[in-house]
Amino acid sequence: MLYREALNLALDEMMEKDETVVVLGEDVGFYGGNYRVTEGLYAKYGERRVIDTPIAENSIVGTAIGMALGGLRPVAEIMTANFAMLAMDQIVNSMSKLRYMSGGKLLLPMVVRMPQGVVKQLASQHSQSLESMFACVPGIRVFTASDCITAYHGLKTAIMLDDPVIFLEHTLLYFEKFEFSKDSFYNPFKARVLKEGKDLTIFSYLKMVHDVMKVVTQIENTLNISVEVIDVGPLNPLDLETLTNSVKKTKRFVIVEENPKHGGFGANILSAVLEETFYNLDAPPLRIAGEDTPIPYNRKLELLAIPTPEKIYSKIVKWGKENGL
Repeated sequence: MLYREALNLALDEMMEKDETVVVLGEDVGFYGGNYRVTEGLYAKYGERRVIDTPIAENSIVGTAIGMALGGLRPVAEIMTANFAMLAMDQIVNSMSKLRYMSGGKLLLPMVVRMPQGVVKQLASQHSQSLESMFACVPGIRVFTASDCITAYHGLKTAIMLDDPVIFLEHTLLYFEKFEFSKDSFYNPFKARVLKEGKDLTIFSYLKMVHDVMKVVTQIENTLNISVEVIDVGPLNPLDLETLTNSVKKTKRFVIVEENPKHGGFGANILSAVLEETFYNLDAPPLRIAGEDTPIPYNRKLELLAIPTPEKIYSKIVKWGKENGL
């Protein structure tokens, strides 16, 4: 199934099951969404439940907050995380705070879903990875969807929660095919061990998970080791138990992330894991991240600014040889 189809199926099933679930955003209705995620929902559920909005991100999120307070379960789409900067006042000062400040008397069952990440030559203002901004705000849950299983089950869970959720997708995954089953068990509050190993743990999320998996066998063959790969999944709350258990077993870990290294979310993963596993480690951890630069438009420069499978392989092999692997 296509990644976008898994998201669409989750929305369709939740809207069919619960008439309080509504969708709103730019072009989500008649047009079917910029990446076709809401395709067919407008025709099936009508304009009162699939609502086209103006290009006004702060108003989209603010409207969704009002809907949630009024008893609905809104799913607001922001066309890209880059545009969510216009809605940060509502996200940070209202969406994340109202349930806490009311002593739990106000429920806020709402989801703001959006794609992020480097696409292909969309330049600096459309190519950002902004998970660190969202994950550092207390009061909101932050989920990531790296494939059809996490997209489908994660989005359904997010819609059913009475807490606000930022649901992060990756633009380059929408038209990728992944294995899918409705019966697959997935807990969006837990990290997933995608591949078991005993000598090295690699943490990643969103598209970088797939870039890691493309070269993991090559890494194992070159270094003659067994590698464990973990999809971090939820960024807030972070599933520290799964992450630290893996590192205690392998005694080495690498973090691969697309966002810039300075202030990137991998730094939070590193510090959290390091606090729990410092005396278990046989080597210093390694972070592979984007460069500290706005993303260039030029394709060659764009690829230089972000991790690629080739970079992931070469950096891990070099680090491994320097640290006894």
